[in-house]
Amino acid sequence: MSGLQPTEVDLAIDCDDTTRILHGFIRREVERTGRRRVVIGLSGGLDSAVSAGLAVGALGRERVVCVMMPYSSSSPASLADARAVVGLLGCDSEVVEISSAVDALRDTSPEMDRVRLGNVMARARMVVLFDRSELHAALVLGTSNKTELLLGYGTLFGDLASALNPIGDLYKTQVRQLAGHLGLPGPVLHKPPSADLWPDQTDEDELGFSYDEVDRLLALLVDARVSRAAAIEAGFAETLVDRVTRLVLRSQFKRRMPLIAKISTRSIGWDFRYPRDWRS
Repeated sequence: MSGLQPTEVDLAIDCDDTTRILHGFIRREVERTGRRRVVIGLSGGLDSAVSAGLAVGALGRERVVCVMMPYSSSSPASLADARAVVGLLGCDSEVVEISSAVDALRDTSPEMDRVRLGNVMARARMVVLFDRSELHAALVLGTSNKTELLLGYGTLFGDLASALNPIGDLYKTQVRQLAGHLGLPGPVLHKPPSADLWPDQTDEDELGFSYDEVDRLLALLVDARVSRAAAIEAGFAETLVDRVTRLVLRSQFKRRMPLIAKISTRSIGWDFRYPRDWRS
């Protein structure tokens, strides 16, 4: 890139327009599959609450099912916050305890550390959601934001899995703006982001930087396509720029379907499907 490079990208969104676009996305992509409902894993956190709120706005509360899936070490406050979201939205919901399923696998591997255990929890929850999607003839709605997707901060075939994702092109700070616009409960808006995988775990402590800071950096590196030197000149620490760049590059495999070796003239993931192949 030649010439002066931007030192800041405006992360403010037009919440009315964004909501309208995402309502249309959910409605269109659900109905083109022949299904009418969505299921969402509701954690009590910001992202899943926003996805649920958008789904109800797009489809109506009778076509949205929220599933709460606590583990034995999960915070009771998270379940209470999830119930508050369900109460606000008025959609169907159920609670499915995953402790016995997760512990059955943990018992086969006594040396399992908390990261592995967290991955098992995330994948156990997705097993539940895809089972419920079959029960309700529904699609699983994703809840991973753009920040998490770019950093690879999620479990492959766990919380990163879904049939469609309405918030995957919104940075965490933008999801927070949308949450306020949707009128979600205060505790959900203001609590520290956490996957609730072990007691007192928070995203920002685990990552080592704040969402506010990394969103501004990612917007420069990804959206504005600035150089490493320009990001550092904009005031970001060299170590942070290099670490974030490394996380984005090394997690690319999490952001695409399994890579298929190309043999034929039209290979899945390379050439097929083109948009024109869709007939609906």
